[in-house]
Amino acid sequence: MNMKRIISPLLLVFAIVMMASCVVPKKKFLAMQHERDSLQNGLNIANIKIDSLTKALSFHRDTINNLRAQVQNLDERLKLLTDQTNTLSENYKQLRANSTDEIKKLIKELETAQANLAARERRLQEVEDAMARRDAAVKALRDKLQNALLGFNKSGLSVNVKDGKVYVSLTDKLLFSSGSIEIDERGKEALTELAKVLQTQADINILVEGHTDNMKVTNLGQIKDNWDLSVLRSTAVVRFLTENQKLDPNRVTASGRGEIMPVEKLNTADARSRNRRIEIILTPKLDVLYNLLNEDIK
Repeated sequence: MNMKRIISPLLLVFAIVMMASCVVPKKKFLAMQHERDSLQNGLNIANIKIDSLTKALSFHRDTINNLRAQVQNLDERLKLLTDQTNTLSENYKQLRANSTDEIKKLIKELETAQANLAARERRLQEVEDAMARRDAAVKALRDKLQNALLGFNKSGLSVNVKDGKVYVSLTDKLLFSSGSIEIDERGKEALTELAKVLQTQADINILVEGHTDNMKVTNLGQIKDNWDLSVLRSTAVVRFLTENQKLDPNRVTASGRGEIMPVEKLNTADARSRNRRIEIILTPKLDVLYNLLNEDIK
């Protein structure tokens, strides 16, 4: 019994010692636990990065596939455009080869048209210059006549310019007695002053027009109507200018217009008096202008 009591405590001590020798120190355990947690966090972060990289790789693969498809499409379009360019180049070469003569023809026609245009412009300038000279001559002639015939203005004489011509209008009371075709003395004085100016103007053509009113002719002998009266009065003036004043007959023309060109429409005594008139129409010779116009027409 005593022996058992001695062995039992010894076994207890031995067990305690053995158990104590198997226990891990607390600090080391905590360190190992911390290292385990750190490794677990690192593993988690690595897994997250792997997921992210996997997604990015999938996205970039889709992008690369799209880019490859675009490149292929561009290659096809480039090939098509290259073929079209080659075709156009061949067509251009062929067109240029075939159109050389046509181009030369067109260039020649253009040069001819430009030359014709330049010639027309020169003729137009010459026509404008001729018209300017005509207008200047007409104005100068009007001024001379107005000065020469100034004393007859109150007797029914007027000088005007119309359509590039000088109109000298003399009422019948200045030239003729009522119903007469004989020029009276006052009328001869006016025509003499007129002739003095015209004798210095050899390049002026002279048209003498007789005009009447609308009253019927009665009791005038062989004068049948206003046509007769207007013609006879105009020829009387022409005869005086050519025979008495020695104007060149080639420059002078007689014309009778009867009652058809009145200056007054009213049927009053004053209006009829103004319609009974001789108009001497003076026109500068425009041979140069006519020749230029004829050349332009041709």
